[in-house]
Amino acid sequence: MRLKHLFIGSMIGWGCLASCQDQLDYHEYSNDDKNFITENYKNVGGLVTNIYAQLDADWGNYGGAMLASACDEAEYAWTSSSIHDFYNGAWSASNTISSAWSKNYTAIQQCNMYLEEFLGLTFPELRLNSDYEAQMFRYNNYENEVRFLRAYFYFNLARQYGDVPLLTKVPSTDEVNTLKRTPVQEVFRFIEDECDAIVDKIPADYTKLGAYAIPDEKPETGRANRLAVLALKARTALYAASPLFNPEQNSDLWLKAAEANKAVIDSCAKYGYKLGSYDQLWGADNYQSKEMIFMCRSQKESNSLEGYNFPIGVEGGKGGNCPTQTLVDAYEMQSTGKLWNEEGSNYSEEPGSDPYADRDPRFALTIARNGDEKWPSYNKTPLQIYYGGVNGEPLSGATPTGYYLKKYCDASINLTASSSNKKYHSWITFRLGEFYLNYAEAIFRYTGEVEQALPGDQTPLTARDAVDVVRFRVNMPKLRDEVRDSEMFWKRYKNERMVELAFEGHRFWDVRRWKEGELLQKVTFMKITRNSNGTYNYRREEKQRTWDDKMYLFPLPQSELMKNKNLVQNPGW
Repeated sequence: MRLKHLFIGSMIGWGCLASCQDQLDYHEYSNDDKNFITENYKNVGGLVTNIYAQLDADWGNYGGAMLASACDEAEYAWTSSSIHDFYNGAWSASNTISSAWSKNYTAIQQCNMYLEEFLGLTFPELRLNSDYEAQMFRYNNYENEVRFLRAYFYFNLARQYGDVPLLTKVPSTDEVNTLKRTPVQEVFRFIEDECDAIVDKIPADYTKLGAYAIPDEKPETGRANRLAVLALKARTALYAASPLFNPEQNSDLWLKAAEANKAVIDSCAKYGYKLGSYDQLWGADNYQSKEMIFMCRSQKESNSLEGYNFPIGVEGGKGGNCPTQTLVDAYEMQSTGKLWNEEGSNYSEEPGSDPYADRDPRFALTIARNGDEKWPSYNKTPLQIYYGGVNGEPLSGATPTGYYLKKYCDASINLTASSSNKKYHSWITFRLGEFYLNYAEAIFRYTGEVEQALPGDQTPLTARDAVDVVRFRVNMPKLRDEVRDSEMFWKRYKNERMVELAFEGHRFWDVRRWKEGELLQKVTFMKITRNSNGTYNYRREEKQRTWDDKMYLFPLPQSELMKNKNLVQNPGW
């Protein structure tokens, strides 16, 4: 049997995988014959590595643009990027922009093939080795990892398309072309059931490869563990309860989401995961953060993210994904805990004042603003983002919003011709901070109260408490006492989520699952001019974007509808 159909357009060379062995220590195989693969334990491990390599990250998937630039977090500086098609009227079933349908089903095909063809092996050639039991523990755990990965890829599909075909075996060609869409709640239940089935089987810690220590081997920190399984179930439960997928607002789904996300928080406490320094969430060593539950490690060192996003006017920088004033306005004043436009906030845009003083510390770690020094480190001149400045309009590629991106970018990367360097990057898939916010949303939606915890919980946590935990990490004051009624709390919760999870791939999907697409109809930019005395004028400018309720879900690719008449297009497309 040949396995060519296992790797539909996605065979991955081992030259690029070898660079991240400290994160995922599997081994090479170079032949796609089943007999060859099954005769050697290391070759089977190579199949699993290839599946891990399909995990998603967004280092600029749209010609340098991130999905953040398709919502109100950012505006991409270059008009030629396909990211603008999300809101300029060009999005359609023939121009789906995203390739998520084919990518995720390719990965699912790999998972199904592995689960059908490569379980129950015994590797007799290893029996006399002293580490045989440890290696067999690793091999037997592959099943749990692959089931987790398959469930994760299905979550990506359900989040994006709603109802999708649910396959747990390798289909024939005829079957592929006759599949029907499975209701999205059934897909969500499948994901949750898979997580329940494997959570007690998969290790919580790979430091010693379960109970078996293998001398001289590095810990495999990039593999899915028990916390990752709990996290996938919890995020899935949150989406399943959200208005887009739960139009009847079944409160039982919110209860399930609250319980699942609280389980992540409690398990993180049990296994030593905790919130650390916010700026340790990205950079070459972010995989070492005790907040990190699961991530997608880059396959090789690179500097393309920095090249896309370092400021115009800095050697090697292209401007890229520019944070909006809409996002900037979400950062409260640190001393008052108030938004910029609330009475008594201490905010001012008057000439001579600093509109960025006293801001939530996450602002300076996420966004580069006019006057910032040493961004990036090799830039010796403070950023001049005002009109006519070294880094400002009307230069081609200059930020249209008044800001540049810091988050995820590594300031120590040098893009100069004489000193260019590269580093590893890791995309955050699951981290603890998200699940405090997920829990806050779920328990608030279930109880309708800000100060009520889960009934019978041994470590009670209210919605307000959960949000404050995230705020305290960066020395922000607790939510003000007046944030008690439902409307005010919901506004503040959304604001906190936008700030905490900025550019991590959440905002685009959050607005959709909340069915609050009107938030994306306009974004605000900041236009800065410099006065002769060195002070600055700040002027807000609004930009309208196209929104249609059909955009809550993506269109199925027209090519798939032509091949399979049983597939039905999403409404409006």
